Amino acid sequence: MIRRAIYPGSFDPVTNGHLDVIDRARKLFDEVIVAVAYNDQKHPLFSLQERLGLLKGALGTIRNVEIAPLDGLLVDFAVARKATAVIRGLRAISDFEFEFQMALMNRKLEATVETIFLMPKEEYTYLSSRIVKEIARLGGDVTDFVPSRVAKALAKKLGMTKPE
Repeated sequence: MIRRAIYPGSFDPVTNGHLDVIDRARKLFDEVIVAVAYNDQKHPLFSLQERLGLLKGALGTIRNVEIAPLDGLLVDFAVARKATAVIRGLRAISDFEFEFQMALMNRKLEATVETIFLMPKEEYTYLSSRIVKEIARLGGDVTDFVPSRVAKALAKKLGMTKPE
C-alpha cells in the first residue's frame, strides 16, 4: 500500500519553511500531495494559478511530490486521493491550538485520515507567509525567507524593484 499524505495550505506565498516541511514529509511518505487551498473568503496576494506556479517553480520535479489545487473539505480531498495522513507544520505553541482543533474536527469528519504535525528547522520557526508579505510591502529584503523566484514575484506584484 502506498503511504500518501496531503500537505494543505494557502502558500501565499510559499516560504522556505513550507519547503522544509515538504522535504521532511516526503522522507516519511511514498507520496506527498501539496494541496493549494482556494478560499473565496480570503483575499490572497497571489491567485491560485500563481501560487501553483510558484510552488512548481520552487520544487521543480521531485519524484514523490505532486502539487494540486484544493477546493472544498480537506478530508474529502484526502479520501478522493487515497491519502491516509494530513501534514501540518507547527512553528510555535501559538499554532498548536488552532491546528489541534482542526485535527480533531477532521478526525470527526473522516476517522481514516490522521493528522501529523511536523516542525520546520529552527531557522524557519518565525517564518510565515503573512510576515514575508509584510516585509516585502514595506520594502524589506525577503530573499533569505523565500525561493528567489518567489522574491521576484513578490517584488513585481507589489510594484517594487527586483531583489538582487
